[in-house]
Amino acid sequence: MGFKDRIRNGFKKTRDRMSQQWDILFNGAETMDDDFYDELETILVTADVGVQAAMALADTVRGKAKEKQIKLAADGRRLVYDTLRDMMAQPSPEAPESPAVLLIAGVNGSGKTTTTGKLAAKYHEQGKSVLLAAADTFRAAAQEQLRVWGERSGARVISGAEGADPASVVYDAIQAAKAGHTDLLICDTAGRLHNKKNLMDELSKIHRVIDREYPEAQKHVWLVLDGTSGQNALIQVREFGRAIGVTGIIMTKLDGTAKGGILTALRQECDLPILYIGVGEQADDLVPYDGDAYVDALLGESFLK
Repeated sequence: MGFKDRIRNGFKKTRDRMSQQWDILFNGAETMDDDFYDELETILVTADVGVQAAMALADTVRGKAKEKQIKLAADGRRLVYDTLRDMMAQPSPEAPESPAVLLIAGVNGSGKTTTTGKLAAKYHEQGKSVLLAAADTFRAAAQEQLRVWGERSGARVISGAEGADPASVVYDAIQAAKAGHTDLLICDTAGRLHNKKNLMDELSKIHRVIDREYPEAQKHVWLVLDGTSGQNALIQVREFGRAIGVTGIIMTKLDGTAKGGILTALRQECDLPILYIGVGEQADDLVPYDGDAYVDALLGESFLK
């Protein structure tokens, strides 16, 4: 199955939730009047696009309709499609240049460890050497889970004793990465709520260790978000960003949610690249973000027909 098919399948719940509403909007209304735009915003908010992004999209569609003198509601499909595609456009993510450190962060249950393993498998397939740091020392299952992923991908795993200082595990992993001339060091961290200061301070400490011990490496901080969390994802991006300077977003579990529109809110409000999206449990179900594929998956192939 190609990655566009995986994205399309992953967004089925979101797409199904919106499809009938689209038909009512474009076929039930006669003209693109104020009621039309109010309903457009409602449909988008229902899919968790978010109020701010929904208003921005509706305002852009309104401006394009006025500029092109389009008045019939049935003719609004192309405007909505093109506007959303423009909003979601972004260059395809590229593998980090070597040497690099990827710090994987997020709240409890967002899928960080699984995502770390999938990234290791993906980059190993691309011919890069990968080292994994099991810096989630509070959950024994996380270290074992990461070791399983390491065996699958051929990546060595550096871990510590249960309850050990996560920063010390990252320190040891950095020394091993430098000694082995490893291309990528990927650091899995414990889940933490963004409003717990002591846990966020711990992440900041890990960040400082990386800066001090591995200045020659590219540093990336990738935040893993649960696709079922909806608008709470925006709060997580802001709070983790303040603590450790997030550089990219990975959205997981989009195959199990009707809130796939949250990616639109993230692109509109956070000014951060969406790197990968997770649409299943297998390693190849972590797919590179593609704006056009996202819009097609969200609206459906028949949207313009």
